[in-house]
Formats: sequence, structure tokens, C-alpha cells
Amino acid sequence: MISKQNAEHYIWGNNCDGWRLVNEEGRSIIHEKMPPDTSEARHFHQYSKQFFFVLSGTMVFELDGVEHILNQQEGIEVPPTVPHQAMNQSDKDLEFLVISQPNTQNDRVLTE
Repeated sequence: MISKQNAEHYIWGNNCDGWRLVNEEGRSIIHEKMPPDTSEARHFHQYSKQFFFVLSGTMVFELDGVEHILNQQEGIEVPPTVPHQAMNQSDKDLEFLVISQPNTQNDRVLTE
């Protein structure tokens, strides 16, 4: 069994949290938490496709220049090579899952 309590934890960006629930070469599932007023760097992946799924809070998700508002229990798919950025513009924590195939390690290209 895996959960936030026993998964590998790491800090990224501006005090954001990540827990590696599945970390295989062909797939990763990460539970992430973003505090209020934080964002990830805009980027794309050369090979990985991703699916972001909001567990709690509200995510502003920029996908190829278009902003989408994702609420709890909503998700969005990101094809390879498409620039994107997750943002928490609210005053509450945002928690979500990121499912990537294949794993995104060493497959991130910054666009800014």
C-alpha cells in the first residue's frame, strides 16, 4: 500500500510538495500539493504524456496558451511537446495527481 505518509517525498518550486506514488521508467504517478499563489515553471515534455487530476482546491492550468480552470474531481490531459503550466492562484492549498507515461524524469524542457 502507498500513500502520502509512506511515499518518497520531495520539495519543488516555491515550497510545493510531491509524493512519488509510482516511479517506474514507463509510468509515474505523483501526488502534489501547491500552497496558495504558487506555480510551476512553464515547460513541455518531449516524450511523456500527462494527466492532471485535481483532488482538492482549484487549479489554473495553462495549456498551449489557453487557461483552463480545474475544480475538484476534474482533470486535463497534456500531449507530449505541448507547453503547459499549473498554477494555484487561490488562497487555499491545491492537491492533485500527475500521471505521466513514460516517466518525466530527464524529459522536461523549460519554455521561459
